[in-house]
Amino acid sequence: MGRAGKIARRTFLIGSAAIAGGVAFGVYKLNQTPENPLVAGDGQSILNPYILIDQTGITIITPRAEMGQGVHTSLAAMVAEELDVRWQDIRVEHGPPGAAYANDVLAKSALLIKDFEPRSNLLLKVEDNLAKAPKVFGMQLTGGSSTTADGYHKMRLAGATARQVLIEAAAKRWGGDPAELQTHDGVVISSSGKTATYTDLAAEAALIEPPQGIPLKPKSEWRYLGTSMPRVDMVSKSTGTAQYGIDTRLDGMLFASIKTNPRLGGPMISFDATAAKSQPGVRKIVDLGNGVAVIATNTWLAMQALELIDFTWGDAPYPAESAEINATIAKAFEARANTTLRNDGDPDEVLSNANPDEIITAEYSAAYLAHAAMEPLNATALFEGDKLTIWSGNQAPVYTRQKVAKAVDLPRDQVTLITPLIGGSFGRRLEFDYSIIAARIAREMPGTAIKTTWSREQDMTHDFYRPAAIARFRGLMSDTGPIVFDGKLATQSAVQSFAGRLAGLPVFGPDRVLVEGMYDQPYGIANYRVAGHIADLDLPVGFWRSVGNSHNGFFHECFMDELATANDLDPLAMRLRLMQGVHAPSAKVLERVAAMAGWTGKSGKNIGRGVAFTYSWGTPTAQIVEVRDTPNGIRITKVWAAVDVGVALDPRNIQAQVMSGIIYGLSAAMMGEITFSDGQVEQTNFPDYDALRMDNSPDIAVEVLENKDRITGIGEPGVPPAMPALANALYDLTGKRARSLPLNQHFDFA
Repeated sequence: MGRAGKIARRTFLIGSAAIAGGVAFGVYKLNQTPENPLVAGDGQSILNPYILIDQTGITIITPRAEMGQGVHTSLAAMVAEELDVRWQDIRVEHGPPGAAYANDVLAKSALLIKDFEPRSNLLLKVEDNLAKAPKVFGMQLTGGSSTTADGYHKMRLAGATARQVLIEAAAKRWGGDPAELQTHDGVVISSSGKTATYTDLAAEAALIEPPQGIPLKPKSEWRYLGTSMPRVDMVSKSTGTAQYGIDTRLDGMLFASIKTNPRLGGPMISFDATAAKSQPGVRKIVDLGNGVAVIATNTWLAMQALELIDFTWGDAPYPAESAEINATIAKAFEARANTTLRNDGDPDEVLSNANPDEIITAEYSAAYLAHAAMEPLNATALFEGDKLTIWSGNQAPVYTRQKVAKAVDLPRDQVTLITPLIGGSFGRRLEFDYSIIAARIAREMPGTAIKTTWSREQDMTHDFYRPAAIARFRGLMSDTGPIVFDGKLATQSAVQSFAGRLAGLPVFGPDRVLVEGMYDQPYGIANYRVAGHIADLDLPVGFWRSVGNSHNGFFHECFMDELATANDLDPLAMRLRLMQGVHAPSAKVLERVAAMAGWTGKSGKNIGRGVAFTYSWGTPTAQIVEVRDTPNGIRITKVWAAVDVGVALDPRNIQAQVMSGIIYGLSAAMMGEITFSDGQVEQTNFPDYDALRMDNSPDIAVEVLENKDRITGIGEPGVPPAMPALANALYDLTGKRARSLPLNQHFDFA
C-alpha cells in the first residue's frame, strides 16, 4: 500500500500545537488544538502535521489536492524555505483527512462584503473568528483559489518551527546554546564545526515541545519563494509515471462501471440484466437503487455489459426540456430578491426621473456547463468487513471519508482515504457520489479491491453543473460614465444545492456566491444595485471553476461595455475612471494590460479587441482579447492578461494558471453548453462538448503584479474576464452584440 496508506492511519499526536493550533467553534471548544492526523511508523519522526522525517529523507505533507494547479510545489516550497532544506531532497505527499488541515481562508470568503474595501478592526476580528470554524467542521477543502493564501503562514511556520526544534535537539545533544547554531541544506552546524543532519536528529527533535512565535524569513532572504520553482511532479508527469486515481493497481483487483438514470434524480423502475450476466468476464451485477453496476475482469467488459441491460427509467424532478427550464429560471424574477449585497444610491428614483429614451436595458443569459475534467470519475475501494480503504481523487477528504463510512456502515476511523493526483476537477471532485458508489460496490465483494470507473458519457450526463443564469440590466449614462448600474440575476443556488447534499440542511439568508462577480466589483458608480433571485429547480448544480463569477463576470462586463459604447466612450478608459479612488491595485492591473496590448481604443481592419475586468477571489484580473476575421471564420489570435496576487510566490506557475483559466473560459464562452431533452442531458462526450485545441488557441501573455496588501489565489480568477473580453471583441469586430452564451450560436469561429 506504500507510505500513503500508512500516513492515512496515523493518529499519534507529536507537537502539533505550534502549527495546527488556532481555536475551534463554540465556547467550550475555543482554543482547542486539532489532533495531528500523522503518527510515526518504524524509523520515522513527525515534527508537526506537515513534516515527516526518516532515514531516507524529508517528506512534506501537503493538505490540499494536486489537480494540475501546482499546489504541491507551492506548499512544499513554503515549508522548504523556512526548514532550510535542498529542493531536490524533499518528497511531497497529500495529507490524510484531518481537522488540522482545515482551510481557514476559504471560511473567510463567507463574509457578505466587497472584498476590495478596507477592513475595519471589527471586521478583521470577525474574519479571525470565521477562520476558527473550519477546524471543527472538517473543512479540509481544496477550492476557492484559497490554497496558497491559506498555506502562506501556516506552512512557512511549520518549516520554521521544525527547523528550530532540530536546532534545539542538536544543542541538547552537544550541550551548547541553540542561538549559536546554524542550518544549511538539511544540516545543523555549530560554530566549532560539528554537524548533524536533520534525519539523524529527527528522533530527538520529536521529543521536544515546539516553541511558539518563531520568526519567519523576510522576503529579502527568500531562496525558493518568489522564484519559479521546478514542479515536484514535473518528472513523473512528463514520463507517465505519475499515479492518478485511475492508475491505482492492486493484486487481484476487479473493475466496475455504472449506469444510472439519465433523468437526474429520477428513479429506476426496473432492469433486466439477463444478457449482461452471461458475458465473459462479468462477475456480478449490483443494484444501486437508481442504477446498476457491473463488476468484471476489466473496465471495458464492465462497460460493454452495461449496454446489454434493459432499463425502465422514471421521470426527472425538473422540467424535461431546456426551454421549460429556462422559463423556470426567468420566473424567479417575479419573486422578491433573495440577495441584495450592493444597493448604493437610489437607482429607482434616478431612473424614474430620467428620459426613458436614455435608459439602456439588456438581458443576458448563460447555459449550464459541465466540468469535463480529463480524468473520468473513478475510485478504487477495498472492503474487508470491518474496515475500508479507498483511493479517490477528491477535494474534501474529511467529508468524503464521512460519506463513505456512512455508506458502508463503518465508523469513520475504520475508513482509510488515500488522495492521489487528480487529472482535473474544476470543482467536480468536491462531490462525493463517485466515492460513495465505489465503496458500495466494493462491499458487494469483501476482500477484493474494485476500481469503479465512469464512462465519459456517464460522467458528462451526471454532473453537478454550473447553473444556467439570466441577468437583466438597466443603466443610465452621463458624458463620462454610468450614473446608474442596476442589475438583477436569476439562477439556481450552487450553495444551497451543495449544502443539501453535504448535510441535508436548508440554507437561509443572503447567498454571496449567487451574485459574486457583479455586486463586488471596484467601480465607483453613484447608483449601483445588484439583486439575486434564486430559481426553484431540482436540477443538480455545483461549484464550477470560478463559480458565480463565471457567468456574472460575463453579464457585468458585457453590460459595462454596452454602457460605454452607447455614449462612444473608450470602454477601458471608462472602467479606469470608475476604479480610480476606489481600489488602486485594480486600476493598476487595468493600466498594465492596456500597456501590454498597446490599447488605443481603435482596432485595425478585420481586427476586433475587447477588454474585461473581474475582481474574484481577492485577485483583480484584467484581460484584452483580440480576434481576426479570416476566410475560415473568426479566430482568437491574442490575449493579454494582468493580475495582482499581492505576493507572487511562483511567477511562472501563476502565469500558467492564468493561461489555463483563459483557455477554460474561452472554451466555455465559445462552445460550452449543456442542454436537456426528455429530461436527459444531450451532450455526452467531447465531440458535442468541445474545448479549444492547440490549433485554435490564441497566444497568451500574462504579467503578474504585487500591489495588494495581502496574498490571494490564482486558480480561478483567469476564467471570468475571458468570456466578456471575447464577447466585447466580437462586438468590436462585427458590430453585433451577443447577449447569450455560447457564442458559436452567433458567430462562425475558425
